Amino acid sequence: MAATTGSSISMRSRLATSRISGVKLASLSSQGRSSLSFQLRPLPSRLQISCAAKPETVDKVCKIVKKQLALPEDSLVAGDSKFAELGADSLDTVEIVMGLEEEFGISVEEDSAQTIATVQDAADLIEKLIENNGA
Repeated sequence: MAATTGSSISMRSRLATSRISGVKLASLSSQGRSSLSFQLRPLPSRLQISCAAKPETVDKVCKIVKKQLALPEDSLVAGDSKFAELGADSLDTVEIVMGLEEEFGISVEEDSAQTIATVQDAADLIEKLIENNGA
């Protein structure tokens, strides 16, 4: 008997139980035989491209976020900090974007601004815009 749950497969027989983790796809067949054979084929993973902004850009964004949200100087704001988790509402996010535009001398389109959820997102977008303006 074979059972799948999430990303693992459990195989049970009278003799032993085997467990294989991290399986994306399994093909099971008996083909009229008394023994069961199976083949595991991993699915192709998604291609992910990440652009890591310079640390000094991330630091500047952190300072601007702290200032715009009136956070205490000792509060922890890092690249993975989400604006919503820091207490920002949609108006705060608009003000953060305006502060970033002023500090970096850039213009952020509305559709791009709506994709910013974290400090890292903002820093990556800033560097992309600066690079595009310089090209």
